[in-house]
Amino acid sequence: MSKLFMFEKPLGMRDTLPQLYNRKKAVRDQLAGEIKNWGYQYMETPTLEYYETVGNASAILDQQLFKLLDRQGRTLVLRPDMTTPIARVASSKLANDIPLRLAYEANVYRTQQDEGGRPSEFEQVGIELIGDGTITSDAEVISLMISALKKAGLQSFKVAIGHVGYINSLFLEIVGNEERANVLRRYLYEKNYVGYRNHVQNLGLSSIDRDRLLKLLELRGDEAKIVDAIDLAESEEGKKAGRQLRDLWKLLEVYGVTNEIKIDFNLVSHMSYYSSILFEVYAENVGSQIGNGGRYNELLEKFNQNTPATGFGIQLNRLLEALNAPEEEEKIDCILYSTERLAEAFALAEEKRKAQEKVVIQNIAGVQDVDSFTQKFDDVTYLIGKARGENK
Repeated sequence: MSKLFMFEKPLGMRDTLPQLYNRKKAVRDQLAGEIKNWGYQYMETPTLEYYETVGNASAILDQQLFKLLDRQGRTLVLRPDMTTPIARVASSKLANDIPLRLAYEANVYRTQQDEGGRPSEFEQVGIELIGDGTITSDAEVISLMISALKKAGLQSFKVAIGHVGYINSLFLEIVGNEERANVLRRYLYEKNYVGYRNHVQNLGLSSIDRDRLLKLLELRGDEAKIVDAIDLAESEEGKKAGRQLRDLWKLLEVYGVTNEIKIDFNLVSHMSYYSSILFEVYAENVGSQIGNGGRYNELLEKFNQNTPATGFGIQLNRLLEALNAPEEEEKIDCILYSTERLAEAFALAEEKRKAQEKVVIQNIAGVQDVDSFTQKFDDVTYLIGKARGENK
């Protein structure tokens, strides 16, 4: 390899140095503790999955998958999300145990053509509630996510909640086919509301239908927007979607989390397996969502199980950005010794470790610049020469 790339990393990959690692671990542990308190059990899946199963079932675009071949010539993928692998496990090994409440902490992988600050590898913490198709499970998942974020220290954030069925029914009612509806969805997914308005104005629609599409942009806010959405819908599917969000809001009031909720009938996700309610989390000082989730009732059918499910995933690095907290400094002591005092240094280190203190023992002969080396420790004990040194 050229020396020019000796210190480079593949596109979208990141190094995590000790202080950031410590901060990330502390936040991850806070999230995990709250998730466990709600009765969710952690599990792991392989980093590599078969392309023809998890790769195809995933909602991630094919060109974003990392692919490689095993020795038998079968195509593998680095897992692009965690929902699909867990759906595989739930369908094959845990199908008799539903409802299931599962949780995970894992890295997932998606290729980027141009990095632009976007990661190709990122860590998610999340849950899946599998086997309960009631609206109460949607309320539980959203409330748990809010509770976990607060436990991790996030105070100012909003959860935008929408419904796939509402947008689908409204667009098909008015524009008549999926191709034209997809153009409208793309504008909403990109949150390009100016482009959406201009596109609607140029469609060959009646003034009534054009106004209905434009009124969709106003369906963002508090509970009152649900009533407006039901009134705007003409199809039974659209009205049913509105009623589901109305019922969900009532349950979220019971959980006491509606201060963090924003209704958004404009919400569109790139995750194609979401089938009804979906949601995204936004926080101050972060331009992208820090987490998302929703109901995916059809995904497990790809693994021969007709089982409803819902869940969420939080992107840990974006959550750290939103928290804007200082990186964690570990308190570590050092025992600097000369060779003849190794036994004494080791005994002192064991004493400190039994007291749950972190300690390094270092032979002074292996240090070129003692002053520079010792600056990074909280306390240094010198065991140099024949007599025991004093703490410095």
